[in-house]
Amino acid sequence: MTQSNHSQTVASQSVSASKEFSQPLVQVPISLGCEACVIVPIRNEAATLEATLTAFTNQLDLNAKPLDLDRYEIILLANNCSDGSVTTARQFAQRYPRLTLHIVEKTLPPSEAYIGRVRQMLMNEAHRRLNDLGHKRSVIASTDGDSQVSPTWIAAVLHEIANGADAVGGRIVLDPSGLARLHPHARACHLREVGYRSLIAELESYLDPDPCDPFPRHYQHYGASLAVTAEMYAQAGGLPLVRSPEDVALYRALLRVNARFRHSPIVRVVTSARQTGRTQIGLANQLNEWTTMGQQPFLVESAGAIATRLRARQQLRTLWLQILNGYQPVLVNVEPIAAELGISIRWLMQEISQPQTFGLLFERVEQRQQEEKIWAEKWALVDIRHAIQDLRSCLKRFRSEESRVLISA
Repeated sequence: MTQSNHSQTVASQSVSASKEFSQPLVQVPISLGCEACVIVPIRNEAATLEATLTAFTNQLDLNAKPLDLDRYEIILLANNCSDGSVTTARQFAQRYPRLTLHIVEKTLPPSEAYIGRVRQMLMNEAHRRLNDLGHKRSVIASTDGDSQVSPTWIAAVLHEIANGADAVGGRIVLDPSGLARLHPHARACHLREVGYRSLIAELESYLDPDPCDPFPRHYQHYGASLAVTAEMYAQAGGLPLVRSPEDVALYRALLRVNARFRHSPIVRVVTSARQTGRTQIGLANQLNEWTTMGQQPFLVESAGAIATRLRARQQLRTLWLQILNGYQPVLVNVEPIAAELGISIRWLMQEISQPQTFGLLFERVEQRQQEEKIWAEKWALVDIRHAIQDLRSCLKRFRSEESRVLISA
């Protein structure tokens, strides 16, 4: 058994084991036609919850026709709520009896009353229910109680899964009215970060393209719009039990098992611009930090560092694939990659000889970069405005080259 197959077996067992010691959250059997189980963790979301749930009553297919309500269900877990969230949810369920909405209310002890644990409970329950149907490619989909999915959200997720994706991150945008009310500096920082990270996602499609995640694509893989097949959720070991950011932890776990992850531009969600977060790390807290930071510079990784890392990652990926096919790496081929990444060549030679997925290999490379600190010394952080200008210049060359190729073809 290869290391990747072994990790998948252990991961499947860990998801099953985590459920053996807990009672099901939902007692009602799942519908035989259910293709997607949507989970919604909430805590004091009375102000936004009705809009969140209403979005699920008007779901359409990609031809703008009503989506069959039997194709999906929603599990809402109210975690230690002290407002009217549960009442709002129950009244909503009475008004829309055709919508399959399971409402679970829990008062968790302080050791478990955090978003990472609650989302894990929900996703494990969704996996259990879908697994009972035996549909490995059925979908566990996640959103939040302050977010509104687009009318084609479920259909677009199912479309990406049908086209080969194992997991899907949706594009998440701030509610326009909330964005307009933000402090000007926070709003400017947010918009610059969106532009910066979007440019990186495009550059990645040129320098280290992923055939499973082609451009146009975005950069987000967060709990407000995140979906994964029941099969791949098990192979990744389920949602890692971390306080926050649990969604990023799941994304990394998926990469470790080489999941085909799609950052889909057609899967879209609008979320609130609130600045009081449910965790110490997250969008709300970031918005609040930008509001209070005044005119301090917003420092990020430079375009040169990003391009160098992407090129080196692509070279390492090619080498990894060659090793899988029996190639024995030699020092002369590994040395330039190690030098670009700022890590020890001896360490990299030893690491690439280990049987592991590429996702796990590059995660270990990034950890090594932090330990050796050569990368951080070589690439100083820069003002985000300068990074954006440099990324645009870099992409302009690639776009021009691509246009010439298309014209000549």
